[in-house]
Amino acid sequence: MNTTNEAAPDGDWMIEATDLVKRYGTFEALNGMTLRVGRGEIFGFLGPNGAGKTTTIRILTGLLQPTSGRARIGGHDLATDPLAARAIMSFIPDTPYLYEKLTAREYIHFVAGLYKTPPDIAARRMEELLEVFELADRADDLIEGYSHGMRQKTVMIAALVHDPQVLFLDEPTVGLDPRSAKLMRDVYRQLAARGATIFLSTHILEIAERMCDRIGIVQNGKLIALGTMDELRRLAAQNTSLEDIFLELTGGAAFAEIARVLA
Repeated sequence: MNTTNEAAPDGDWMIEATDLVKRYGTFEALNGMTLRVGRGEIFGFLGPNGAGKTTTIRILTGLLQPTSGRARIGGHDLATDPLAARAIMSFIPDTPYLYEKLTAREYIHFVAGLYKTPPDIAARRMEELLEVFELADRADDLIEGYSHGMRQKTVMIAALVHDPQVLFLDEPTVGLDPRSAKLMRDVYRQLAARGATIFLSTHILEIAERMCDRIGIVQNGKLIALGTMDELRRLAAQNTSLEDIFLELTGGAAFAEIARVLA
């Protein structure tokens, strides 16, 4: 396994997972998960269904306690200083919950208040983000009348209004039209260029290949590969796409061959 962590100098890691273990009875969802993600890095987190991706993210965002091991965000230990860790992060799940009887503007103000963002700063950032996400003209409509794409944009604005240093994204472009998906990708890259750390879990391997600085592949609760695209190609001994590398490393090559034959 390639466990290179050369994306950031020592002391500049924004996400640190050390020997994370999570057991549910006799089932071990995570088995010694260790990884680090640097400031300003877009990190792709890939794996088959049930591999441990969601469990890892829930632990790193403070929604789940590990059986053992340590998780730190921006140097803050989630076990001993959870409020400080959560204050500098945002998490956008694959199916976020929205209060449908609020307008987008009301919902974003509500989230900003949870993070104790000063009202004048929250108002300024919200208006800027509403323009960036092309939602300004519908910001005072009730969320219940929004399309899926508009809901995703609202959640993204709310996640960014307090200017988080770390952003966790779980399948962030699912259901978006090509224009909105490209807008989201552009925003992620701009955030990273400004120093934000983005932890991206997705099944769309093309997104990971095009966007991510490094990629981690998890299977059966373990990190089986970690590195840049070039490093993963060397590990898989093939100069090909991320999809082929993913299938090779996770044992899916046989299924890919069956699909090719049946096509």
